[in-house]
Amino acid sequence: MDACCAPVAATTQATPQEEATPWWRERAILIPAASGALLAIGMLLSWAGVTVPLLFWASLLLGASQFVPGALRSLLSSGRLGIGLLMTISAIGAVLLGFVAEAAALAFLYSIAEALEDRAMDKARSGLRSLLRLIPATATLIGPGGTTRTAPAATLKPGDLLRLAAGERLATDGIVRSGHSSLDVSAITGESIPVEVGPGAEVAAGSINISGSLQVEATAAGSDNSLTTVVRLVEQAQAEKGQRARIADRIARPLVPGVLLLAMLVAIIGSFLGDPAVWIERALVVLVAASPCALAISVPVTVISAIGAASRFGVIFKSGAAFERLGGIRHLALDKTGTLTRNEPRVTTVLAAAGVDKQQLLGWAGALEAHSTHPLAAAITAETSELPTVREVREEAGRGLRGLIDGAMVAVGSPRWLSPGALSAEVGALEAEGMTVVVVHRDGGVVGAIAVRDELRPEAAEVIAGLQAAGTGITMLTGDNARTAGALAAQAGILDVRAELRPAEKATAVAELQASGAPVAMIGDGINDAPALASADIGIALGARGADAAVESADIAFTGEDLRVIPRALRHARRGRRIINQNIGLSLVIIIVLLPLAITGVLGLAAVVLVHEVAEVLVILNGLRAGQASRRNRPRES
Repeated sequence: MDACCAPVAATTQATPQEEATPWWRERAILIPAASGALLAIGMLLSWAGVTVPLLFWASLLLGASQFVPGALRSLLSSGRLGIGLLMTISAIGAVLLGFVAEAAALAFLYSIAEALEDRAMDKARSGLRSLLRLIPATATLIGPGGTTRTAPAATLKPGDLLRLAAGERLATDGIVRSGHSSLDVSAITGESIPVEVGPGAEVAAGSINISGSLQVEATAAGSDNSLTTVVRLVEQAQAEKGQRARIADRIARPLVPGVLLLAMLVAIIGSFLGDPAVWIERALVVLVAASPCALAISVPVTVISAIGAASRFGVIFKSGAAFERLGGIRHLALDKTGTLTRNEPRVTTVLAAAGVDKQQLLGWAGALEAHSTHPLAAAITAETSELPTVREVREEAGRGLRGLIDGAMVAVGSPRWLSPGALSAEVGALEAEGMTVVVVHRDGGVVGAIAVRDELRPEAAEVIAGLQAAGTGITMLTGDNARTAGALAAQAGILDVRAELRPAEKATAVAELQASGAPVAMIGDGINDAPALASADIGIALGARGADAAVESADIAFTGEDLRVIPRALRHARRGRRIINQNIGLSLVIIIVLLPLAITGVLGLAAVVLVHEVAEVLVILNGLRAGQASRRNRPRES
């Protein structure tokens, strides 16, 4: 849902936007690039018969500077044995054996692989604090005798009485004490149609008052309300997700200590059986043979290639880990408003009393609604190009409007304010189908009713059916009322519907789906979706118009709003995951084959490094195939 399009009070806080740093200005990219350039120059000179050891040493030190310190810190602080540590030991072993150029090659390949993946992870991340833009910087406090004063929102406390004028956002949670109005709560609950509120109604921070004036008693502090809770939930979920290891890291956990143990055994046992110098050298060759060079480069190359291809058909991945996880998704949770629907209420049904023309009825209603800021008004006025002249328009906040048209008093409003009369059964049936109904009276008598609903996207049912046929489970999570949610879910073909959920409850629902064991992706576009997007195995923000908070808390962003990109993205990620698995398999097979050859002395260090370099070329070429998927996933012409 497009929270940005709603009216915002001038006092809303602004958060500076972080600017992405070009790659050519990033130290983490420039240093590995310099390492590679020096290595290439040194190798070209060597092939020309001129050896410059300084070039290889400089390349080695530059490349190693990007992972050796981190590997040692992890080892000393937490005892963690990662690929970085194994690459460090392998490079040291190569140097001890006199193969500085080979050590430089190992250092360059691993450092550039890490830099590429880190660049992909940081590219689209700009922080969560834009969520707090929805909290005004100030609020109007009502004091004794009805006096008012402006106070910082952060200083509000439970019990304070606030005045909320039309167009303003509520600074904290509260209860309406006086006044009637309609509130746009789409950013908070996902409700597609503004809700009518009056005395006793609970209202949430960030709600926008559309019309009328309200007095609201604060029930939460300005610095600790439902919106600040959303921020905490998202930050917590992202921190937890950030600890999940990537595929290569998971493989490295048993591989690294196993290889180190094997090398020690080769050196110790071999020294008892023969010349210690020979077996210590073989142990060092074992370390190089087991260095996961191909593994280290193959996954990032595949991921970067696939991410670049995905961006060409409108899918932006924020990290390589997100791409890897998307390939394993087996259940999708979808928001309703703005995701399955257009978030553009439209007239669906016009009921006219006997003797009343439908276009005339729309003209009467449109003439009055043209004086309203209510989203339903735009839907009704859009249905007719000719509006009669209306005079003496009066608005009943949160209820409807009255005015004189052709000498007759015409009123439009909620069925709770204007009786549907003889149309009561039809109005009830329309509301049961999830529509919002506006009743029209003329000179005190009912002349018709107009039903408005946020319609499904035209491709929604086709996409849902295709996903379910492919074995992907589907659940709708929405803050909208159960009646509307159920009606739209039935049209889309979704059986599992969970409605009237607040942001924290959406995150809880995602956790319940994850408890079944299937990896879960959440697709949404609003601030109310942010905690669920962050909690899911993969969070997907739909549409360029989506709220900043949704985009920032998601792992993936779709630049367009065509739902058919969902199955395309899944197919692309699954294909990429297969290629990653192929590369990992090839990398592990090479290590398994090289180890006995290194232990027995069949292959020396130079031969082992050559095999690794050939393997790296193979996995890189295979990984680049992931970039070809964009041609197969090109959107169909509509």
